[in-house]
Amino acid sequence: MNKVYLDYNASTPLAPEVVDAMNPLLTDFYGNPSALHWAGQPVKEMLMIARKQVAGLLSCLPEEVIFTSGGSEANNLALKGYYFKHQQKGKHIITSKIEHPAIMEPLKFLERLGAEITMVDVDAFGMVSPEDVEDAIREDTILITIMHSNNEVGTLQPIEEIGGIARRHRIAFHTDASQSAGKVPVDVDLLNADMLTIAGHKLYAPKGIGALYIRKGIELEPLIHGAGHEFGLRAGTENTLLAAGLGKACELAQEHVWDRKLADLTNYFWGRLKEAFGDEVALNGHEEKRLPNTLNVSFINRVGQDILSSIPQLAASTGSACHSGKVELSPVLREMKVPVHVGMGAVRFSLGRYTIKEDLDQAVSWLKETV
Repeated sequence: MNKVYLDYNASTPLAPEVVDAMNPLLTDFYGNPSALHWAGQPVKEMLMIARKQVAGLLSCLPEEVIFTSGGSEANNLALKGYYFKHQQKGKHIITSKIEHPAIMEPLKFLERLGAEITMVDVDAFGMVSPEDVEDAIREDTILITIMHSNNEVGTLQPIEEIGGIARRHRIAFHTDASQSAGKVPVDVDLLNADMLTIAGHKLYAPKGIGALYIRKGIELEPLIHGAGHEFGLRAGTENTLLAAGLGKACELAQEHVWDRKLADLTNYFWGRLKEAFGDEVALNGHEEKRLPNTLNVSFINRVGQDILSSIPQLAASTGSACHSGKVELSPVLREMKVPVHVGMGAVRFSLGRYTIKEDLDQAVSWLKETV
């Protein structure tokens, strides 16, 4: 059966170069990177190279990169670590209503410990207003966290402006760039970010590895205590195998950030869908200010999950869920105030490095037969 994968925002395949970078650590290099002898030193060197490669993608110093088990842990370290370290200065945190659960759930946990959370609205495109963020600032605000791009509709947030506001008010600023790293530039200085999250399996590295950028001078309380690994911020022997994979993936990503291929393919796909379905299909998210690979569309008066269930050979995601015969919109579409008859037919197609035009033509053909 011919299969088409259009769910790169959920997870990417491993790049062949990433596999090659990891292979030596599966066979020849097995020492502990903290060991001073002949078996440990080359592994330590490989860990340093990986850290430099990640830093190269983010345009930061290698010592500002902390390896984690993925985006969720990086977000938890940023939010909990900062709150635990600075709660004596204030307990107020600002975020948006469309953040990923890896942000929302840690914030709910901190609320139980006394934190006060303000969640700002988004507009019909899923975009946060910098003015709303500034209006939400209080004397006791210690942290602002806004995602760089929305994982569901792909909308890019005005992070540079929001980060500038945070800097003027001397408030720490974190952004979750798990979905945007490798697709658009993520220069931490241009974004005015004090902390930034990336996840390996979103940019052709393995699952189970991520990183948190922490600007020099930002202090966090570790979540995992033990020996002084990762500059004292994450105890435990480093997973050099996966770190090497993430490093190589970040090195490769620098070559693809400015590549127009993905944007051109995504625009081509949207054109084919409009040609096939006309006014019966609608775009969710911003038409221009979005990730170059992400296309969230609604098949009006249809149910997205029903469509995908009818095409098992097509891998994509839906923005609604069916419970007891009732369709519920995703929190993102709900906060964007997408009408139910539109949002219930939402499907997210996310393209990637290995997507070809023939895949998109095949997907349109299947969708025409089903819808």
